[in-house]
Amino acid sequence: MKVKTKSKKVNKAWLNDHVNDPYVKLAAKEGYRARAAYKLKEIDESLGLIRPGHLVVDLGSAPGAWSQYVRRRLSPEGAAVGALDGTIIAMDILPMEPIEGVTFLQGDFREDAVLAQLDALVAGRPADVVVSDMAPNLSGIASADAARISHLVELAVDFSCRHLKPDGALVVKVFHGSGYSQLVKLFKETFRVVKPLKPKASRDKSSETFLVGIGVKSPR
Repeated sequence: MKVKTKSKKVNKAWLNDHVNDPYVKLAAKEGYRARAAYKLKEIDESLGLIRPGHLVVDLGSAPGAWSQYVRRRLSPEGAAVGALDGTIIAMDILPMEPIEGVTFLQGDFREDAVLAQLDALVAGRPADVVVSDMAPNLSGIASADAARISHLVELAVDFSCRHLKPDGALVVKVFHGSGYSQLVKLFKETFRVVKPLKPKASRDKSSETFLVGIGVKSPR
């Protein structure tokens, strides 16, 4: 006799939601690798962050949807291939299928050696925008997961302080819950303008939200 487990029910429900998700369908239609592209698109259109000629660094880039969106923003007439007015540097601990015009580094952002490689790719040129969709593998232990999430955000903030133009912007994914208020505090201490946003493409059930920091404050 087969017994339906709770996990199977949950997986089936998730799959059903995913298949019927309008952003999943739109991503397939418009050639994006993931629905996440529309989260960055909404943030960018709301704040006008990414423009032709920019240097954009994409942290936690796999499978590449955010880099695809940035690539189209930096292309004449929003083309997915061809001419590119700007520079995109992407990195992730996971492999990523190549995207025309995007320089990709595979490695763990938490490792000093990998950060040094990323610094070398930036080559001293100030970045206009840093975007981070990085998230750790969650264990289900709230305190441990909050610490892992916070660590990645803190690294992204530190990287941005070293590499962003004075009026540059950082976009990071965070999660409501333990540690969230501390991350908002960190952003307010670091950036002149701080905006928390939850794009429509971010699922209602998800605790994820995004923090945007614009204009790095001068070191005290």
